[in-house]
Amino acid sequence: MDDEAGHAGGANADGGGAKTRRETALGGASVALLVATSAVAFTTGRATLFGIAWVAFLGMTVAGWFGAKTPQDRPHLLVWGYGLSAGAMVTSAAVFLLPQAMRQSMTFGGFGVATGLLVGFAAHTLGHRLAHMDLPFDRTLAELTAHAVSAGAIIGIIYGNMELGALLGLAIVSHKGPAGYAAVHRYVGRGGDWTAILLPAAGVGVAAIASSFLGLPASDAVRGVVFGFATGVFVHIAMDFLPECELGSEVHESLEHHDDAHRLLDRLRVHAVASTALGGVAVFVGWLLVA
Repeated sequence: MDDEAGHAGGANADGGGAKTRRETALGGASVALLVATSAVAFTTGRATLFGIAWVAFLGMTVAGWFGAKTPQDRPHLLVWGYGLSAGAMVTSAAVFLLPQAMRQSMTFGGFGVATGLLVGFAAHTLGHRLAHMDLPFDRTLAELTAHAVSAGAIIGIIYGNMELGALLGLAIVSHKGPAGYAAVHRYVGRGGDWTAILLPAAGVGVAAIASSFLGLPASDAVRGVVFGFATGVFVHIAMDFLPECELGSEVHESLEHHDDAHRLLDRLRVHAVASTALGGVAVFVGWLLVA
């Protein structure tokens, strides 16, 4: 969960106001770009991607607004938000993407899954180098945007080359809500403006719609690698969002104002297990309803 929600950096003492204005302007421009690309999606028969793009945008934006208004972290809300999303993503990747990759090529599909997992880990680890760079806008906003654009691009490629229902895409972008909530809550607490979340929120749909026009070769090996890669990346994201109720975790940090943090942390472990299980069950029920 560090990729999207960890360590939100606020406006610096020097140029903090300029950064905030720049981030707000970028957010507004990204929304305008999302509207434009959505019109293209709608007129070219990409209704499913159109819906997924706007669900991701609204989910992240509304959750971000709520995070800005929340006076203090709500550990139960964090655990259930992350848990439901992680459970839904793991299940969706295993049920909808993995079989597609294996159907194209058992071997190359497997290599694709491994590559996606390893690339996800590499991006997660090296992304923290942004903390040591002088960026023109907030480090966490940069991480969120890069994450949103890359995930959106993968969603667009698989939807542009496969006949898939909306359930997979909705499950994949479900983590945008809790990620936006946690990131904005910290960001605003350090002097930022919550509207900065508009940039990564819109980035998902813009990248997804744009990449959906990229056609893959008919080669089974290539398609197996691509669909396997998508599976690996989304499983990595899901595993990263599994709610960790351990000392030093984000959930533990949200309990800093509680006198009995250790006891509450122990109780939250039950909520973590229940939420992830329910997220997986929700996808199963959704599949039954649309099958």
